[in-house]
Amino acid sequence: MFIALVVIVIVLGLALITPYNNLARLRQAVKESWSGIETELTRRYDLIPNLVETVKGYAKHERETLDAVIAARNSAQGNLNSPEQLAQSEGQLNGAMRSLFALAEAYPDLKANTNFLQLQGELANTESRLATARQKYNNQVRELNTAVGSFPMVLLAGPMGIKTEPYFEVENPQARQNVRVQF
Repeated sequence: MFIALVVIVIVLGLALITPYNNLARLRQAVKESWSGIETELTRRYDLIPNLVETVKGYAKHERETLDAVIAARNSAQGNLNSPEQLAQSEGQLNGAMRSLFALAEAYPDLKANTNFLQLQGELANTESRLATARQKYNNQVRELNTAVGSFPMVLLAGPMGIKTEPYFEVENPQARQNVRVQF
């Protein structure tokens, strides 16, 4: 009788190892993909001040627009730890960047500036990489959330402290579009 009980406990323990490891793997995949978003956003945030400085040289009396871009950038950069707060900040930043590029339209010399064109190209590349990182993160979140809500994982997720994660979605539909950087 004792041997049968030991065998049952061992079998149940082994049966729990796979779901446990799967949940741990999914949680790490979400963290890794969020790190990819943070990397691309940091690159983007580093490019924005350079872009603003380049525009400043041509549009000195457009201080309000330039200040709005920097304020939105700083706000977004301060919200990297929360997908919900970051999505809201990113919406504001995308709107400010649209204003910056609309402002650049009024200055033909600026549009021809080599530094501006180079920064514009780097930003477009970063936006593309950021879109890929967002998609990867949301795919990983979908897998984790599906696992956490599925049987038998739902029985393990709570005791392991694993909860569903939020998707990284920008609230403003206009802000869902990449910043347009081509003239």
